[in-house]
Amino acid sequence: MVSRGAAAGGASLDGGHRAVARVLDILETLSGQPGGASLTELSLALEAPKTSLLPLLRTLVSRGYAARTDAGRYRVGRRWLEAGEKGPAAPDLVEAAHPVLQALARETGETTFVAVLPPGHSELVYVDKVESPQRIRYSAELGERRPLYCTATGFGLFGFLEPAQREHLLRTLPLTRHTRRTTTSRELLRRRLDAIRAAGVAVTVDEFVIGAGGAAAPVYGRDGRLVAACAVTGPTQRIQAHRGRFAEAARRAAAEISERLGYRRAANRREPRADQRVDHRPDHWPDHRADKRTR
Repeated sequence: MVSRGAAAGGASLDGGHRAVARVLDILETLSGQPGGASLTELSLALEAPKTSLLPLLRTLVSRGYAARTDAGRYRVGRRWLEAGEKGPAAPDLVEAAHPVLQALARETGETTFVAVLPPGHSELVYVDKVESPQRIRYSAELGERRPLYCTATGFGLFGFLEPAQREHLLRTLPLTRHTRRTTTSRELLRRRLDAIRAAGVAVTVDEFVIGAGGAAAPVYGRDGRLVAACAVTGPTQRIQAHRGRFAEAARRAAAEISERLGYRRAANRREPRADQRVDHRPDHWPDHRADKRTR
């Protein structure tokens, strides 16, 4: 966002007050960043010094209009979300998801994440997590980005996008091969997305990083739109050993987060049948069959 110039006496060039304009700039910028923004990122986006932004951010946090994560990133707060709602306020995504992620991590023993796809972007962003207590575990920092087409969390978003957005990404995403099991055929990717949508959950193994995999399912907001994905991630051996259980656990957790956000499943929206819970193993797909011998 381009910063708004200010005139003498605290008035901006368009007749408003400089401090008020800066506060609105901050809130508008954070509203467009589901993964939050650091002080440095806000300073660059607003072309404003950190020293002038920090007191405003502290005030916004103290009043509940912004929140500061443990990683030091700022995001919009509950009161700002409430101000934009016409009915009872929907809980903040992280606030709604965190206790569910904690329970999911206890159930599976693995690291759990919630991730979003920011508007206009083609990579997911992690916005909350609970780390596995195990010494060998999957880990990533909040705010990190990952591809949509070769991670469980990415498929948990990609497979459930509105058709027009999904088709646009299918046509335009660069499909880089990260491992021998990465899907780089657009037609095969389309088939995988169809299967994932039918199953209501995605499972991947060794497609982005050798030795890691996961299961993920979509999270919906009160208006029925996709807002995030909930994932269980861990080392390949443990994901393979508990594939079905972890997939179902991720799906249940995503449904619980959705309910906490105010989503109510439409009566005509059916749960996947047992025979639709597709095996999403990489070797289930033709371009990965040659990899069976590498296990």
